[in-house]
Amino acid sequence: MNTASLHPAAEGSAQLSPLQERNPNGLRPWPNNPRTHSERQLVQLQASIRQFGFTTPVIVDEHDVILSGHGRVQAALALGLTSIPGRVLSGLSAPQKRAYVLADNKLAELSKWDAGLLKSELELLIDTDFAVELTGFSTAEIDLMFEAEAPKPVSNPDDLQPADLEVPLVSVRGDLWILGEHRLFCGDALKADSYSVVLDQSSNQAEGRESAQLVFTDPPYNVPIAGHVCGKGSVQHAEFAMASGEMSSAEFTAFLQTVFGHLASCSEDGSIHYLCMDWRHLPELQAAALPVYGPMRQLCVWVKDNGGMGTFYRSQHELVCVYRKGDGKHINNFELGQHGRYRTNVWNYPGVNSFKTLHQELLKLHPTVKPVSLIADAIRDCSHRKGIVLDPFGGSGSTLIAAERTGRRARLIEYEPKYVDVTIQRWQRITGNTAVSASTGQSWTEVQQQRQAVSATTVASVSANELVATELDGGAA
Repeated sequence: MNTASLHPAAEGSAQLSPLQERNPNGLRPWPNNPRTHSERQLVQLQASIRQFGFTTPVIVDEHDVILSGHGRVQAALALGLTSIPGRVLSGLSAPQKRAYVLADNKLAELSKWDAGLLKSELELLIDTDFAVELTGFSTAEIDLMFEAEAPKPVSNPDDLQPADLEVPLVSVRGDLWILGEHRLFCGDALKADSYSVVLDQSSNQAEGRESAQLVFTDPPYNVPIAGHVCGKGSVQHAEFAMASGEMSSAEFTAFLQTVFGHLASCSEDGSIHYLCMDWRHLPELQAAALPVYGPMRQLCVWVKDNGGMGTFYRSQHELVCVYRKGDGKHINNFELGQHGRYRTNVWNYPGVNSFKTLHQELLKLHPTVKPVSLIADAIRDCSHRKGIVLDPFGGSGSTLIAAERTGRRARLIEYEPKYVDVTIQRWQRITGNTAVSASTGQSWTEVQQQRQAVSATTVASVSANELVATELDGGAA
């Protein structure tokens, strides 16, 4: 560019002073600055200053009027700073100052992001567990960026390929499986030790174990499976091992309160806990949750396309009770509809029986399967990427699949070995990756082959002993 063609300053050349320390209390804002700063942006600026320092000097004129850096000065005042770096820009006419204030804000907006490089840089920060929100990008923006390139989900409520349920059981209680970024423990949600196992103790030496950033769980409803689910009897499931209609109201309340207490003790302050329940046992859930969490924050209603079983008002909804652990500020990624995510407390998602061709296959997975898309949206609402999502009633693994889709890390506890195996098979089929045993490093398939071989040897040994015993009995006779 020919610099001689540029218009010179009307009142002489502009002069920029050397860097000097200035007291922000003595600086005055430009009187007609059209650029505004939201409370959220000011909070982000404060966080950036705390993390990186005050790295960009404020530009003022000869009369200490701010030309560039209004937001940074506001953030510095909020932080109580009494000295910040600044430079004096002198020699500008009034029109030039006015133009500079506008240009300083507008010119930066004219640049564009290289989407591939931006995603790569953010991914590197996320992988190192850096507080990526310090970049100014919100979790909702980052989710949209990463999920835009993800394969589109299939149009069934659980976004899955039904796993083969005919294979013999592989998992046993006490098994801990590593599924990529996720951990799945076959154990009892009532026992504190189960949470110590599933929450990685090696990753957070200061506190001893990981803390959940969000809880989403669908506990048993203390309702018998028979007569309430299972596709009009065409698909049969055994009753749940606990809370399958055998508990009194007081027993069920105590059962839930024990689990909720464990969840609270394992979660970050301010974490949101989504607790599913049907209308029959909402009073017990509320009674159990109140001493643990305090009042309910919100009641969300999952509205299905079709009604369920029954003759007196067929139920077409389930309830999702929303609680907060402690008094800390909770994560809110949707707010008032920013980034296109307008959320209410009415959640419309298809239920299993909306998809007739897949209905039976989905019911084979689990008698009360939840839509992955429903759980994924809840996870997006109140957690950050790579945040820990805890579910002590893992079932067929929908929470884990939702965490996989949204870039979070799932920690699941499931009591029934068969549902642990279902979860593993679902995840392996969807991702193409292999689950491994935390204790031996063997793949799930290797453990399957080993345990089946041991089982076959045991059966053969028992059969041989029975044959010998029979022959001895015969000889004695």
